[in-house]
Amino acid sequence: LTVLNAGRRYLKAEDLSGKVFVTSGLGGMSGAQAKAAVIAGCVGIIAEVDEAALLKRHKQGWLMEISNNLDHCIARLKDARRNKIALSLGYHGNVVDLWERLVYELDTTGELLVDLGSDQTSCHNPFSGGYYPVQLGFKEAKQLLSTNPGKFRTLVQESLKRHVAAINRLADKGMFFWDYGNAFLLEAQRAGADVEKRGANKTEFRYPSYVQHIMG
Repeated sequence: LTVLNAGRRYLKAEDLSGKVFVTSGLGGMSGAQAKAAVIAGCVGIIAEVDEAALLKRHKQGWLMEISNNLDHCIARLKDARRNKIALSLGYHGNVVDLWERLVYELDTTGELLVDLGSDQTSCHNPFSGGYYPVQLGFKEAKQLLSTNPGKFRTLVQESLKRHVAAINRLADKGMFFWDYGNAFLLEAQRAGADVEKRGANKTEFRYPSYVQHIMG
């Protein structure tokens, strides 16, 4: 319902075939995102750093494909988008790399490859394993978390700023991004990312919440 309503409200579209939804998280509640994309008929690319979560969703049949190669992900995205095929593709890697690759595609080809975007990393708990920084691989990040939590925190905040910068670039060209109630925008703001709404007070963000703006 969230994906469908986002399409209705922001894309003015009842049919999401050929539309692309990019997000992250295939653990607990976020694991439903892959199936939601296919039910809605769009192309869903979902990033996940934990291979165990990816394999679990794939085994359950909730996730159609898995890849750790961004070139392959972009090729599959373009093919499914062009042919209007419903697809859920799990990218085994950091979502910041995925967002930045989409910016690269925009900058080099002029093509905006994503229509809808969100995030379901566990940003309510970003410094204890809920969000992994793009600067490190999953295992290295877990090790740093246990040996030097202060450094881990710094890297997470740097990663959040890169994360938002890429989203802002794509949103400026027409992608519609929303907050999925995971404290992503709040933690990004605390990290110093550009998420505040222009001309509003500091408690308002430039991107809407799914509760009020989409489900409401």
